[in-house]
Amino acid sequence: MAGMGTPQMQEAGLCLKYPTDLGLHASVNLETAFNMLSRALQMSATTPFHWGYIDQPKEGQLYLIFLPHQTPFPNDGIRYLEAEAKFAMPGPHGREIEVHESKHGFIPNSGDPNAWRLRRRFRIMKGGNASLALVHYTRGPSTPVMPSLMNQPIRTYPLRPVQEAAVFVNGDKVGVKVPPAGGGPGPGPMGMNNMAMGMNIHQQQALLAAQNNKMEMLDRSRAMGGVRPSFPPHHEEIAEIEDGDIYTTRSLAMARYRRNHEFMNDIFRHAAYRGKYTPDPPVSYSIFDKNELEEKAQKLEKELEALKVKSAQRREAKTSNADVSMEAPSIVV
Repeated sequence: MAGMGTPQMQEAGLCLKYPTDLGLHASVNLETAFNMLSRALQMSATTPFHWGYIDQPKEGQLYLIFLPHQTPFPNDGIRYLEAEAKFAMPGPHGREIEVHESKHGFIPNSGDPNAWRLRRRFRIMKGGNASLALVHYTRGPSTPVMPSLMNQPIRTYPLRPVQEAAVFVNGDKVGVKVPPAGGGPGPGPMGMNNMAMGMNIHQQQALLAAQNNKMEMLDRSRAMGGVRPSFPPHHEEIAEIEDGDIYTTRSLAMARYRRNHEFMNDIFRHAAYRGKYTPDPPVSYSIFDKNELEEKAQKLEKELEALKVKSAQRREAKTSNADVSMEAPSIVV
């Protein structure tokens, strides 16, 4: 598959990584790994993975990479004293999570005499994309490093610059390459590339994220019955716009083209067919039940008659009391 790269790239330790920095995490359990990989299945369909290195990662560092099954893990600048162990664990909803664990790692020429680095990588084997791997570096059991291994390099420095194009690894555009920034404009609607070139990278990223959010909400609204939603800011997507994210002018132009196509379709689809395929609006009283209204009307009439009877009784009682009070007292001689 194209995502595996050439043998020279694999030998250099290059791998396809999710472009956003996932930050430092003290620990990652099976539930967390399952949730992140489930979300990654959707994110990888809309975001191309970039070629890069995993080199001497910090404690707690987390990566999302594309690593086809049976492909060896790329050189990460750490020498491990033990072979990688593999075991399967049951996950939520009947899924199966495969865990690869490498213990007693150390960085050559770092001056640290102990091998305490632990690497775990998770992948969903049933019900997911087994080529998406979540890699976590943390602290594990420590053991002394043999002096003969302390200064033996694990890879050659400096690492060569990366100029390979990013690649979509999942979804409808799997295998599609995205040229790196500065590699020239890609195909797209006339005039959009020039406009995007006049924007800085942060403006392009923010605009593209907002457009992608609108497209996703439009797709969800059509699935729910065609109701057009409003577009509040999506805080999770905005938070993912990091300095390291790179969106090409081709991606920006395609997103703008899709958005404009949706707007034009909404405007002209009724005029083009003159309402032929537009359903008639419902009558204003269609939301009411006639039988239910008649029952309520009869109930109200009965209550009104009862109130009229009570009112007449009160008036009659009041009149009789007034007549008694007006009678003159009798005089006894």
